[in-house]
Amino acid sequence: MLATAKHYVGDGGTAYGSSTTGDYTIDQGVTKVGRQELERVHLGPFEEAVQRGVATVMPSFSSVDLGDGPLKMHAHDELINGTLKGELGFEGFVISDWQAIDQLPGDYASDVRSSVDAGLDMIMVPYAYPQFTTTLKAEVEAGRVPVARVDDAVARILTQKFRLGLFERPYADRSQLGDVGSAAHRAVARKAAAESQVLLKNAGGLLPLRRDAKVYVAGSNADDLGNQAGGWTITWQGSSGPITPGTTILQAVRSRAASVTYSRDASADLAGHDVGVVVVGETPYAEGQGDVGRAGRTLELSAADRAAVHRVCGTLKCVVLVVSGRPLLLGDLSGVEAVVAAWLPGTEGDGVADPLFGAVPYTGRLPFTWFRSVAQVPINVGDASYDPLFPYGWGLRTDRARDRLAAARDELARGDGLSKAASATLTLVLTERNWHADGSVRDPRAVLGAVGAAAALLERSKSDSYAVDDAVVSVARDVAQAAGKRPDLQASADHELAAGDLTRAVDLLAQAAR
Repeated sequence: MLATAKHYVGDGGTAYGSSTTGDYTIDQGVTKVGRQELERVHLGPFEEAVQRGVATVMPSFSSVDLGDGPLKMHAHDELINGTLKGELGFEGFVISDWQAIDQLPGDYASDVRSSVDAGLDMIMVPYAYPQFTTTLKAEVEAGRVPVARVDDAVARILTQKFRLGLFERPYADRSQLGDVGSAAHRAVARKAAAESQVLLKNAGGLLPLRRDAKVYVAGSNADDLGNQAGGWTITWQGSSGPITPGTTILQAVRSRAASVTYSRDASADLAGHDVGVVVVGETPYAEGQGDVGRAGRTLELSAADRAAVHRVCGTLKCVVLVVSGRPLLLGDLSGVEAVVAAWLPGTEGDGVADPLFGAVPYTGRLPFTWFRSVAQVPINVGDASYDPLFPYGWGLRTDRARDRLAAARDELARGDGLSKAASATLTLVLTERNWHADGSVRDPRAVLGAVGAAAALLERSKSDSYAVDDAVVSVARDVAQAAGKRPDLQASADHELAAGDLTRAVDLLAQAAR
């Protein structure tokens, strides 16, 4: 296998309304940026990838405007030859996106010449490959594409093929093809889906649900495997047609609850049920198909989903599961006890139901900020005004904080001297007087003090793992989330944790808790 870093560069910075591809509004648009911001925000991940030896890089369909007008990345000599291959020292090969050179201005000969001269080494031409090869040969013979440029491209491609051993082993190893989609593979997918669930709200401890509960299920995404999978399935951009076999969320709920009533539009009688589960969200999309403003798309729930939430949650205690690829406008949640970001669990509806019914705990966290209103978009950590619905890094947990800290303590006891010292510090605070019966923190001052002291030791230890560090800091996060204050500090704390500054992370969470 060969890794590809994409899409180079500025793909995530395009301005709304700048795209010229059909009715797309932002995908394949223009990133207008100064060189300093380009390097600070957009080039960093690619520089890291090059340092780690990534073999191929794929330019973006989008354009970059460094101040002298937009230029399609597939023709951007400065950023491909100059920056990627020159300044960053990339030695692999650059491969185009799907038919991307066709978007360059001019005739086909100009498309071929501009892209190859700009530093593209391999062109993805799914249909017109005879025309491409004929055109490139003519451009070389006319002297408009230097032979040296072709030689460089070929050398880069052959180097990677030799490194992969493709000349000695030209065909894929099919010996394990029968294992694809096996029970073992699906178990991994189910575990990934379960661990990615993010519990956003859990008033009164509604979750996990009791297995003897009488459950009322509604919503557009409760029983739709295609919607769970999103825009990339056997059938592209839709839930119709062949879909990889799997389990819907409704099927998974039915396999656990004692009694289940399903009504997609919530029109069935609600009487006699203990709890409602409303599964809302988006329909499949990928790339520009999901652009807000295209084909009527918005970041709001559909009218049908809003009606289902209103009817079910206005009558029963309820949980709303959001099946989507991004944050959506959820509106007033005051009448909703629990909310879960279920993302796109693919074939594994069981992975959504596992934490829902307590087979495994909720442990996931938001990988980005969840906006409160569309007017806030874009919203990011560090904004002067940061008032999200849920901050970056947010995620309520249903496992016991005391048990989590005790497990971290035991793991650290097997480490180096600093880890052992951190373990001893945590032992002192694990006494019963600091904890409620449910394992949550009773004495925040004592627990945060011990966690902070342990974090300072772990920063200097060389034997602890990120998982253990994260578990230690997570207890401070629990306290901060329970306080419900200063989302800016909570979000910044997760940034510091990711950067390895555990002491700063705990300090910020302690400030948020106060």
